[in-house]
Amino acid sequence: MLKRLQHLTLCLALGYSVLHPIQVGAALPTEVNGQALPSLSGMLERVTPAVVNITTEGKQKSHPEQFLNDPFFKRFFGESAPIEKNISGTGSGVIIHAQRGHILTNYHVIEEADRINVTLNDGRKFQAKVVGADARADLAVLQIPAVRLAAMRFGDSDKLHVGDFVVAIGNPYGIGQTVTSGIISALHRNPGISEYENFIQTDAPINLGNSGGPLVNLRGELIGINTAILGDQSGGNLGIGFAVPINTAAGVINQIIQYGNVERGQLGIEVSNVDEETAKLLNVQANIGAVIQQILPNSPADLAGLQKQDVILKVNGQTIASPADIKNIVGTLRVGSNLQIHYIRDQQDKFITIPITKMIRK
Repeated sequence: MLKRLQHLTLCLALGYSVLHPIQVGAALPTEVNGQALPSLSGMLERVTPAVVNITTEGKQKSHPEQFLNDPFFKRFFGESAPIEKNISGTGSGVIIHAQRGHILTNYHVIEEADRINVTLNDGRKFQAKVVGADARADLAVLQIPAVRLAAMRFGDSDKLHVGDFVVAIGNPYGIGQTVTSGIISALHRNPGISEYENFIQTDAPINLGNSGGPLVNLRGELIGINTAILGDQSGGNLGIGFAVPINTAAGVINQIIQYGNVERGQLGIEVSNVDEETAKLLNVQANIGAVIQQILPNSPADLAGLQKQDVILKVNGQTIASPADIKNIVGTLRVGSNLQIHYIRDQQDKFITIPITKMIRK
């Protein structure tokens, strides 16, 4: 859970104008060369009612080292007696189903929370319940009473491009709803911060408390859920933020709402990038698709007839750019779902449909 901001210092710069009255001149222009000045205010007026602030309350067990080293403490409470401390956190969320009161946020926002409080844009407050969560994708769905709610429309995160303008909305440091803007810096990022990764990278400022809030395009459509940042030692923003693409989140959302949990299946393959050496060996294009290196015995892939050195180009119509793409696609599908796979074997295009089965854990 995210920690509350302990100290917030607001610095006011006092300049020469403080000592001399400011002369009131002409009003600011509303247009330049006949063109209206650009503004995001109209779009934001439509979408911000769907953005919520989240605060959490809970208890966390800890083992203070100074107590564990105290013989008196050990005598009465043992070697590993924990103590509980109250914890609180802040985050953000976005209403995705107005008629059902569903709110999408990050799992880490509500992790270990005993009470989840939601504040709407209009000031109303509700206590939320957890519909379901998926720690491996860091997503959770909450529910509040469906009373005069506004939901945000989904966009298509598969159609994003580097350089597209985006807006991040959330509750940084618990100071209240805040809007920042930037561009998409990169797509399909895998920085190693969660198990399933296919992040949108953006330079729109994202800070502690923004987690779970929406990343929207200039049409006001939800394209991602702000999840993590790379920051300095003080937690400040360095212009490198990551959001879960909404198309990736959609499969998780559907499972949570329908079943209350996410049950992932397995395909049963290990894949690697198609580098230049592999491309020459297999006579395929480099840096496109993923080549099968291993197949688990009796797995869906094995039973369907896939073989080592097959190069997978598309899964369920989605182009495969890296091995992580296959894992992410399979990870959003429930056991029993079908995968349509387009692959190359011996320079021949082949197509196959494979049902994924329950994951076998070692």
